[in-house]
Amino acid sequence: MRLLTSSLLKMPSGESLHYRRGVVSSSARARSSQLHARGQADSGLRQNMCGWRLAAACLALLAAIPGGPLAASSPGFGYHIAGDEQGSWARILSAVGFVPGQGVPARVYVVRDGTADAASQWLERVSRGALVVLEGDTELSRAVGIQPGTRQVVVRSVVDEHRPRLPIIWERALTLPFYTVPPKARVYARERWEKAPLVAGFRQGAGGVLWVAVTPGEKGHERFPFLLHALQDLGLSAPFRSARLWAFFDASYRSRVDVDYFAARWRAAGIGALLVASWQFHEPDAERDAYLSRLIEACHARGILVYAWIGIPHVSERFWEKHPEWREKTALLQDAHLDWRRLMNVLNRDCFNQVAVEVHSLIDRFDWDGVNLSEVYFESLEGHGNPARFTPLNDDVRREFQSLHGFDPLALFQRESSWHYAANEKALRAFLDYRSELARRLQVEWIDQMEQARRRKPHLDLVLTHVDDRFDTRMRDLIGADAAALMPLLERYDFTFLIEDPATVWHLGPERYTQIAERYKPLTPRQEKLAIDINIVERYQDVYPTKQQIGTELFKLVHLASRAFPRVALYFENSLLPPDLALLPSAAAVVDRVEYVHGKLVVESPRGVGVAWEGPARVDGRPWAAGDGRTLWLPPGPHVIEPAEKWPDVRLLDFNGDLETVHSLARGVEFTYRSSSRAFAILNARPKRVEIDGQQVEPRWLSAGAAYSIYLPRGQHLVTVTAE
Repeated sequence: MRLLTSSLLKMPSGESLHYRRGVVSSSARARSSQLHARGQADSGLRQNMCGWRLAAACLALLAAIPGGPLAASSPGFGYHIAGDEQGSWARILSAVGFVPGQGVPARVYVVRDGTADAASQWLERVSRGALVVLEGDTELSRAVGIQPGTRQVVVRSVVDEHRPRLPIIWERALTLPFYTVPPKARVYARERWEKAPLVAGFRQGAGGVLWVAVTPGEKGHERFPFLLHALQDLGLSAPFRSARLWAFFDASYRSRVDVDYFAARWRAAGIGALLVASWQFHEPDAERDAYLSRLIEACHARGILVYAWIGIPHVSERFWEKHPEWREKTALLQDAHLDWRRLMNVLNRDCFNQVAVEVHSLIDRFDWDGVNLSEVYFESLEGHGNPARFTPLNDDVRREFQSLHGFDPLALFQRESSWHYAANEKALRAFLDYRSELARRLQVEWIDQMEQARRRKPHLDLVLTHVDDRFDTRMRDLIGADAAALMPLLERYDFTFLIEDPATVWHLGPERYTQIAERYKPLTPRQEKLAIDINIVERYQDVYPTKQQIGTELFKLVHLASRAFPRVALYFENSLLPPDLALLPSAAAVVDRVEYVHGKLVVESPRGVGVAWEGPARVDGRPWAAGDGRTLWLPPGPHVIEPAEKWPDVRLLDFNGDLETVHSLARGVEFTYRSSSRAFAILNARPKRVEIDGQQVEPRWLSAGAAYSIYLPRGQHLVTVTAE
């Protein structure tokens, strides 16, 4: 709840599902039929995979053996934990896409109680590329030069070199030996005061050894947030990646930056869309407008969508200063300037109409890809118990409510009144229900305004951010949020319902996202239109080992949220720590199956995925034209990957919609996709001719280095591109 809790922290287009009626030419329909036939052939190929399971079972035996074969064109996709006690390593490694080493070669081996006799064998495997993890004081750890001393140290506070200034505090202190490590080892984490080594590692040959002084804890992140980063320093490469993340963007944190540099960094971190705080650009200003236009163009050149994040009832600081007559009021009849937000009374028709005019102007001034209506409801998380923050009590609300219920709701907060909430629960219930219904009414009004904007700009996507009230059911009474009342709107409007977990549950584990998803299933059949918003911020609860979600905890949050929801948003891009960016897209990747069959890699993903792969490949028996040399981009479903001799001349280096099919052509590429916004296809060659649904169009594109970003329409389409 960013807009509501900052005090705690400081389808009308007809194109969504089908080709446009009356627009697709006969040649395009023929091509579509051909693609459908190819899809049927693909389906038959996938069914044949079932016959390969016996061979896969044999390969699984090899994969479970340390030092088993690795594919020449891909990293190890698996991990192996020696012994019966798994500890938390499965949780840690699976958070960035690694799978148990059965049916795939393992790269990471966790040896929790190794013997000295096995040291030479393990080190040989390390030299060939394995990453071996050791825990505590064992014969194996001593054999590689890690020795416990007689001196003891109490560990509660930790310093990690990946973020030395970040406080890392253990909830429960432990007394551990003061270890010495071999000179070649790099110490990643130490006890803060005595400097005792707690995490260390060294490279040997093509692999490495990582040692931790004590188990990471039951959850996997209680003690050492940056274990995956240490493994990455030793050569770990995550097997999968996603480019589907959204991130909120506050320009006040990026006012003087190289937008091209940051756009490239965001895309490398798996961010596919920025939701930009539009109130900072609400009124025209030449310098700020030029900055935002440069930002949008830089993002488009790298395949990143840009949405206007509209935070009504906050409009802008200037609007607040200009219109004191429309300011929202708290239950103390004070102007509702709560934290940084200045809330306006948009129930007032004059205020509503003026805000609508200015919002439409904002939408028209910039080349947005969509609009995010965010948290159109009321303060505060403390509900009616804190009159100084409780809204709305403006004159319009008071008059309307009194005409419906016969009393002024302000009396709920006057102790001498018989309507006071402490003495009259029925009266309070009437106002809380009214307040919730008012929030729904305002949300519908603003969705209607965005539909008007879409008639001018049909490519615009629409997102409605709404604090969850299914998991923490108090939210309806506290802020007026009622998801059940809004879900039926998905049958009338085409928008994404972005669920934000309230600040009250930020301290809970990542498993809550699975539970939240389950609670929304009965509310709408359109599960594909649900998304989840994760707040990466300092939490006000007592949490360990860090106040903000970082490292392994962050990756687990993103990974489980990505499994539970089709789309994950993060608040906000500036709160993401630089050390976490490289593994963030791997945490967001969702893969249901990965195995080697007859030397070929089989990958199945519900929403498409990027597979780490060096060099050209064939996918499902055909030359594959979607990849950048390090990552192959696959559509949803099962696919068979094998090395190829050379790349097609024209490739999709990146794509921010949902790919359905990809086919290589002579000096070109053909693909089908669907997208709720317009889409961007990044090609390795300058486009010469572009056909959409069989109709030639004048291509609109931007370049970034040797890559070319083509603008494509919202909906489901067949695209054919030939290059110069």
